[in-house]
Amino acid sequence: MIRTANCLAKLDRMRKTLRHSEPDRVPVSDFFWGGFLRRWRDELGLPPDADIYRYYDLDWFQLNPNLDPHIKPFEILRENEEEVVVRTGFEAVIRKKFADPMPAFLHFDTDSVEKMETFEFDDPWDDRRYFVAGDDQINGVGDGFARGITAFDARVKAAYPDFPLFGGVCEAHETLWRIVGSENAMLWMGLYPEQVARFVARLNAFSLELLKAQIKAAGGRLDGIVIWGDVAYRKGMLFSPEFWRRHFKTGVKALVDEAHSHGLPVIYHGCGNVNRIFEDFIEIGVDAYNPLEAKAGLDVVDLRRRFGHRIGFCGNMDVLLWAYGTREQLRAAVLTKLNAAKGGGYIFQSDHSVPSNVSAEDYEYVINLVRARGAYPLDLGEFDLADL
Repeated sequence: MIRTANCLAKLDRMRKTLRHSEPDRVPVSDFFWGGFLRRWRDELGLPPDADIYRYYDLDWFQLNPNLDPHIKPFEILRENEEEVVVRTGFEAVIRKKFADPMPAFLHFDTDSVEKMETFEFDDPWDDRRYFVAGDDQINGVGDGFARGITAFDARVKAAYPDFPLFGGVCEAHETLWRIVGSENAMLWMGLYPEQVARFVARLNAFSLELLKAQIKAAGGRLDGIVIWGDVAYRKGMLFSPEFWRRHFKTGVKALVDEAHSHGLPVIYHGCGNVNRIFEDFIEIGVDAYNPLEAKAGLDVVDLRRRFGHRIGFCGNMDVLLWAYGTREQLRAAVLTKLNAAKGGGYIFQSDHSVPSNVSAEDYEYVINLVRARGAYPLDLGEFDLADL
């Protein structure tokens, strides 16, 4: 398959940015809640299948194979016009109310340490993860609900000519809480640290093989990897940084090293305030951190001052401001954040995903502003910060 000249230009833009050199302009893309996409299409009078990535010619695109521990169709426990309740390949029971932005986790079949220790994983190299359409929790149960997800390799091939493509893999904690629940994950770390440590080691191995198999299945069409791994909340870490360093960090490093061995940069997506382990991400070679939640006290300009160009940044546009700010406030925020793009190393995105309270008009205003004022050499006017 041949990539378009426009795609190659976007790929050059992303590569230079992640190598901390200045391309033609600051890259921009995002993740989007389904509610925003419905509002966006409605407000612009677009058809139901309008693709926002193609409409705005965004700079990168992310997709995941089937990452569920067990490869199987959803078990529908209840379904009506308002909601569906399913058991997934994580052996989790989830209720998805179609009117709500996110699902509710009702039950985890792995509800004891003994069940955790005997939990078995389906083969990470199973072709069904990559070459067969089917159900899976990561792609199918979130702010939307979908079954029969198109096979990973077909999605890769469809997007490859037009976008730089990043695959995805969950690190061990992201997989752990989806199997046992967040409460048990944190409680058991304190009560049964040795048993959890042994399971985390198995999770690390499972994630690494998923990454290896995914890269092979994509056949050289991936341009990077996103590691999904929430380990923090608004005020700090969900659990001890020391426990993370002893048991989870080595697994993340192995994923980074594997991606780098194929020439693939890594963007780590982790919500919340990770200040206590930011240096660790730098140490293990993460290329850029996302989403840099403003509501968790993270500011990309402050982070650039603290860490220089030892790591790239991706995100940090406050979605609450995006939704409710005036044009003057939006302009000031965007141009101030673009200071972090001096010398490269910054991809402009929201500080999580674009939600439904952002209008199509305000979304377009910010995207157009970034493209106009994010061209190098940067001219930020009165918002230029001399110390960056």
